[in-house]
Amino acid sequence: MNQFQDLGLNENIIQSVTELGFTNPTPIQEQAIPVLLSGTTDFVGLAQTGTGKTAAFGLPLLQLISAADKFPQALIICPTRELCLQITKDLINFMKHSKGIMAEAVYGGASIVNQIRNLKRGVQIVVATPGRLIDLIERKAVDLGKVKYVVLDEADEMLNMGFRDDIDFVLKNTHNRESIWLFSATMPPEVRAISKNFMTSPKEVTVGKKNSGNANIEHRYYVAPAHSRYDVLRRLIDFNPGMYGIIFTRTKADAQEISEKLSKAGYDIEALHGDLTQQQRDKVMGRFRNKTLQLLIATDVAARGIDVDGITHVINYELPDDMEVYTHRSGRTARAGRKGICASICHSRELFKIKQLEKMINTSFHKTDIPAGTEVCRKQFFAFMDKLKDADISAEHYDTYLPDLMEKFSDVSKEEILQRVAALEFDHFFKYYADAEDLNVRMDIRRTESNSRNDRGRSERSFNRRDNGYTRLFVNLGTKDGFYKASFLQYILDESNLKKDVLGKIDMREMNTWLEVDKSEAARMIKSIDGSKYNNRTVRMNEADGGYRKPSDESRPKRKKVY
Repeated sequence: MNQFQDLGLNENIIQSVTELGFTNPTPIQEQAIPVLLSGTTDFVGLAQTGTGKTAAFGLPLLQLISAADKFPQALIICPTRELCLQITKDLINFMKHSKGIMAEAVYGGASIVNQIRNLKRGVQIVVATPGRLIDLIERKAVDLGKVKYVVLDEADEMLNMGFRDDIDFVLKNTHNRESIWLFSATMPPEVRAISKNFMTSPKEVTVGKKNSGNANIEHRYYVAPAHSRYDVLRRLIDFNPGMYGIIFTRTKADAQEISEKLSKAGYDIEALHGDLTQQQRDKVMGRFRNKTLQLLIATDVAARGIDVDGITHVINYELPDDMEVYTHRSGRTARAGRKGICASICHSRELFKIKQLEKMINTSFHKTDIPAGTEVCRKQFFAFMDKLKDADISAEHYDTYLPDLMEKFSDVSKEEILQRVAALEFDHFFKYYADAEDLNVRMDIRRTESNSRNDRGRSERSFNRRDNGYTRLFVNLGTKDGFYKASFLQYILDESNLKKDVLGKIDMREMNTWLEVDKSEAARMIKSIDGSKYNNRTVRMNEADGGYRKPSDESRPKRKKVY
């Protein structure tokens, strides 16, 4: 018996989900669907990515929609093109036996003319990214006046990406809606504000503890010197021969650089970052989805909304500055009930971040030794031997060559043949790891944690003092512009085309940010950023006059507000 029947769904929908192989609803589906089927209740669903949220809101929508009315009745807003397409694909599968219902995905990077033409044909469900949706509204190409149901999927990601004003604009233009359904992995203040400003007594459902991690994810961390990160990364990849994973970096420069180094070393990997055209991005994601690529390396912004089944590992090349970003990174694995591993490469002074993460997601992190070179070789060797032993030799054409093979190797023992096969496959591994050093940082954990806290305290106090080698710069961008430290760091480095090594401490405030920059690169950074545009604002960057002063109401530069 299909347990979806107990949730109040009609026979056509039950038939579709049964044919897809679904019989038991996930916890978020079980709790959300009966509430959403009423159609008139505002709803907040907090659950990790990969827990079946699309079906949780998609199935009730299909039952509430009128197939006879050929205009938008439901609007689903999501952060990225990839998620937009994935949701639409899932809806099409769910509506297989619900005749007359149409869904259209609208997103940037594709022909808006074609999207407008498809909308005019008459669709009941519009799945959209915020930017393209607003473009269509301003062109009067989509009418939201009759939309009854608005779904905000991955709401925290959209707000992290700076879409708060866009979401407010859209919600104000769906004034005849009957309910808002908000789904999010975490509940930061910005998401809570949407609930407070636009929703009426919403029903809130939390699967697991708020901001908790997926129980199917094993969280590991490796402690190594900062200059050894690449070597550690390569060793982790080699130690897990069946890895199908995503590697996260802070900047697109890092993503591209590491991708090129690993590609030259023979790994199936490509980078996903903001410099790619939509066509290039689609090509990379297509290769990753069909597993032509073993690895994808990406920035947080570029990887938003990636929904790919079967990812075994997520590797944090560096821990994110914003702890909630970790939740989204780790959520790329262990989807749909599978298990996965999220591994982080850390410096010893970053261990306080591990403690913060453990508290935030209520999960223990396991300190794991970086495997030795001999261990890597052994793991690869036996993985290949298992693959060799399990190879399919049932095809008849192999019999044609068997007599020649037997004659060719008649004077060679079985042991020697195996040795030669191993040599062909593993010579490069043995050479690379022949004199491999121990990359682990050996230390007293308690002492290191204490030092980390002391270093952090000294760091915060010393930010008020001018340090040799750095120039303090002021920039009129802050958290009010939708930035967090990670996204701000990426923006600054992308605009100036500088490496992150030139940056010192960053003090981000609501209206502005103060940052330390290597003296030799300060002028170049100012030249690149001062006078540029960000969200139609003129960006101002300059040296802090008379030395660095901690920002306060009295010390902030007086300037006109920019709207």
